[in-house]
Amino acid sequence: MREYAIATIPADGIGPEVIAAGTRVLAAIEKREGGIKFNIENFDWGSDYYKKHGIMMPTDGLKQLKKFDAIYFGAVGSPDVPDHITLWGLRLPICQGFDQYANVRPTKILPGITPPLRNCGPGDLDWVIVRENSEGEYSGHGGRAHRGLPEEVGTEVAIFTRVGVTRIMRYAFKLAQSRPRKFLTVVTKSNAQRHGMVMWDEIAAEVAEEFPDVTWDKMLVDAMTVRMTLNPRSLDTIVATNLHADILSDLAGALAGSLGVAPTANIDPERRFPSMFEPIHGSAFDITGKGIANPVATFWTAAQMLDHLGETDASARLMQAVERVTGAGILTPDVGGTANTKEVTDAVVDAIYASNV
Repeated sequence: MREYAIATIPADGIGPEVIAAGTRVLAAIEKREGGIKFNIENFDWGSDYYKKHGIMMPTDGLKQLKKFDAIYFGAVGSPDVPDHITLWGLRLPICQGFDQYANVRPTKILPGITPPLRNCGPGDLDWVIVRENSEGEYSGHGGRAHRGLPEEVGTEVAIFTRVGVTRIMRYAFKLAQSRPRKFLTVVTKSNAQRHGMVMWDEIAAEVAEEFPDVTWDKMLVDAMTVRMTLNPRSLDTIVATNLHADILSDLAGALAGSLGVAPTANIDPERRFPSMFEPIHGSAFDITGKGIANPVATFWTAAQMLDHLGETDASARLMQAVERVTGAGILTPDVGGTANTKEVTDAVVDAIYASNV
């Protein structure tokens, strides 16, 4: 029996709804596969915890999480708690504390979902965006001085290190090498940001020499939005900075139909610490409690988690089930359907048991 310790952190908004759906699907995978057991422990950290205790998670939160094989995360953010408190109080301390420097965001058009792009369907948009997840524009360095005065100053310092850029480039090239097209696009803004971004370009060229079988090109981030929209078939694997990839991956999710189908893996490639898996969509308080949150992104990120744990057959079974359900038109309202969260989850569970992978 292969046992895995999974920490669930549902957190805020629709997070508890989609993580509950995700744990149901993991239970179905456990029963259908045989030989796998998920030992799941839930943590009630988030904005409600903050309102009671003044912090988003306990001071020894990372110590509590370190023993787990993976973290299954819902969403963070609340209308009555400032965003910088929720983000820097929970998600980012986990990503940075566990050096989850590779944020991996696959995007493809699932069967049954009509994307906003003309003449574009399943197979035409199949990308993986690799986001540098530990430094760059989200390093947290900077400050404010002379608050409230006319001369008030706020600085946000982006930090790029040779170690950080090299390791994310190497990760992205290896990922591109593993995919059929063996093609990578490096995204920067080196025409305007002439220090850190030029270093990105230079290191990309250096690392490329280690991967002669990978074809690569580079784009400025503003031009990349045009290419993603007008020529999606020209892209495959993409690597960009913390900020740029954060923005581009939301665009990618929208181009595939909805952020409700967009997953994320925060990976420590060296496996010194647990990696964390979460849907992109955020807390979505406008639909919280209505039972219509799309659980597909949470299922897809569970498949990423299974891949990371080495359970590739189980991951394939789960994605086959998801695509069978979306292809059958069992969809939540964000992608044009009428089903609710429970109905989609029920259908995916049934498809897992019927799967012949």
